[in-house]
Amino acid sequence: MRSDRQDLLRQGIRLEYLTIGWNSLEAVVAVAAGWVAGSIALIGFGLDSVVEVAAGGMLLWRLRAEAVGGDGEAAERAERRALRVVGFTFFALAAYILYESAGKLWRRDEPGESLPGLILAALSLIAMPLLAHAKYRTARALGSRALAADATETAVCSYLSLTLLLGLGLHALWGWWWADPAAALAMLPLIVREGWEAFAGGCTHEELATRTP
Repeated sequence: MRSDRQDLLRQGIRLEYLTIGWNSLEAVVAVAAGWVAGSIALIGFGLDSVVEVAAGGMLLWRLRAEAVGGDGEAAERAERRALRVVGFTFFALAAYILYESAGKLWRRDEPGESLPGLILAALSLIAMPLLAHAKYRTARALGSRALAADATETAVCSYLSLTLLLGLGLHALWGWWWADPAAALAMLPLIVREGWEAFAGGCTHEELATRTP
């Protein structure tokens, strides 16, 4: 049983390294492409990736703390601390979306056209749901509420990839500049709810066992 859990912990660690690596690359490409195109949406997408890197780093610490031989009490302390940090990143993400999206709607900012941005959003839309699914599955097997919260944040980021893709694409095709900020604002209730849940200790073990990836 201990060997099986160690395997799951190593799998979770690999997933977090993948999260950090992908989002670091995503942040650099998005900010650079956004700077060249003058696209606030792309720059903001890159900053969102930085938030995801912070959450991934905390989860990496939590999983490694148990993998190196921490006892049950130490693992639970790491779990609670990771949940609080992930909860904070949800709130930071919500604040960013509210500020940027409301500002774009108010100023009627049009996203700049960027082929690298469109490619990045499309690739992220493929990669992020797969990564979220793998995290949910590992979180259920480990009984880790923190990893489940991080998986939800990855799923939220995949939705933001969709809004970025739609925002850039619909503006390029039909001039619908408002599509991106409006879609992002629609996510705020879910993001705030997940952040509050993480701060409150995450989902229960029963909810975690039945949560759909």
